[in-house]
Amino acid sequence: DSIYTERYMQTPAENSGYDENSPITHVDKLRGKYLLIHGTADDNVHFQNTVEMVSALQKAGKLFDLMIYPNRNHGIYGGNTRLHLYELMTDYVEKNL
Repeated sequence: DSIYTERYMQTPAENSGYDENSPITHVDKLRGKYLLIHGTADDNVHFQNTVEMVSALQKAGKLFDLMIYPNRNHGIYGGNTRLHLYELMTDYVEKNL
């Protein structure tokens, strides 16, 4: 959420730490499996951030899995989406750890 972020981190123009703390900056260090999950109605972490992460992962030649939850917010709930999310994460950990 930008109000929270700007209150504590200022803006990218004012704080060089944005780039250093961005996961996009560190995709080259990623090892093992990576699961990226995003709800398209998330107003805390905008969907464009996921698009940028996907682009960085592809550019770095990293394989990853992606699950998009249409019209779900940051908490990813409603209908059976929470159950689906938890089953997805449990299955992913069991198969990849």
